[in-house]
Amino acid sequence: MKNGAVRWLAIMAIAVGLSACESVSEKQDPLAETIIDEANLNELMLTASDPSDAADYFAQSLAREPDRADFRRGLAMSLTRAGRYNEAARVFQELITLNQDQPTDRLEYSIVAIKLDRWDDVKTLVQTFPDGLQTSRRYMVDAMIADQNSDWAAADAAYERAEKLSARPAAVLNNWGVSQMARGDLTAATATFTRAISFDARMFSAKNNLAIVRGLQRDYNLPLVPLNDEEKAIMLNNLGIIAMRQGDEEIAKGLFAAAVDAHPRHYASAADKLAALEAIVQN
Repeated sequence: MKNGAVRWLAIMAIAVGLSACESVSEKQDPLAETIIDEANLNELMLTASDPSDAADYFAQSLAREPDRADFRRGLAMSLTRAGRYNEAARVFQELITLNQDQPTDRLEYSIVAIKLDRWDDVKTLVQTFPDGLQTSRRYMVDAMIADQNSDWAAADAAYERAEKLSARPAAVLNNWGVSQMARGDLTAATATFTRAISFDARMFSAKNNLAIVRGLQRDYNLPLVPLNDEEKAIMLNNLGIIAMRQGDEEIAKGLFAAAVDAHPRHYASAADKLAALEAIVQN
């Protein structure tokens, strides 16, 4: 696959998969149900609250007690959840500079660095991981480094290990499918996205990616997966873009029209593209 096509695929594909937090465990002591101690409050803010609210909480707590590593760690994780990656990277770096970091902090920092496309930082951080850090997230980082280097054999090996170590492998499989799609192996990518959906039928990125990879093979039908109206509209619009790029303009018009019909408020992007295609035909 040519570099231009790979770049386009990277833009089209949505590789979402590194969820940073686990669910809050249930309390064992019924007498403590109405009491939230500080450690439990920190965990609750990280897992159950709005990311921006959590970031505000940890920032205020850290301002009151600037030596607290748990507040600094909570701030870094909350900023990551909120998609504020530049700020998160700065706080993770503070943890390391102050010698407050734990091995998992460097792992989380490496994932933030990937989001920021700072591959030199990623490779430096990976070299500091302890040998005992054998987790799904660690192998996801290894897989994405291999993807960056176009070392597909190493990527496949790392994704396989990450999948085996994950209790919820849908995100791993979604990223693996994007890797296969970027290298031009559309058949393998189709199968991998299908497996991802079998583990989590709610993961829109995997459903969208499955539609995209099928569209690239000129199969413009929506995959038989659970979809709401908005998801249908987005996926039909994406399929219309692919059909248009592949020269199937009449099919593209039908897909854009279907996208407009699918969304309860109409799908503006699809409507604009449909109007543009019709204008071309009229001229």
